[in-house]
Amino acid sequence: MAKIATLSVDEPVNIDMNRLGQIVSELGQATATEVIGAALEQLALALGRTSTALERGELARAVSHAEQLSRLAWQVGLVTLAAVAVDVGRCAECRDMGALAATSARLKRIGNRSLLEIWDQPDPA
Repeated sequence: MAKIATLSVDEPVNIDMNRLGQIVSELGQATATEVIGAALEQLALALGRTSTALERGELARAVSHAEQLSRLAWQVGLVTLAAVAVDVGRCAECRDMGALAATSARLKRIGNRSLLEIWDQPDPA
């Protein structure tokens, strides 16, 4: 009988705390909290839309949603998420289905983890 090993994928996410600090210093704590919260809601929606488009094989839509996701992620300092979203968009544009499967799985992992970790960060102010 063959032994099957389970490999866990545990990749750290990079959050630019300086960017979050800039948002707080520019807008003030209360407004920054609202703006970041709204951005995170939009990020979650864009992540879902990207995943849905990929599942349906709608590659042009997936590219568009991945681009939106990347822009939103950069705005709030979710560096790893932004980079992975760019990778997904490129793979979809090139129609590289093997790479797209791998990067879209990574996008789901990094996306979920990024959204959770940004809420666990101490106030950047």
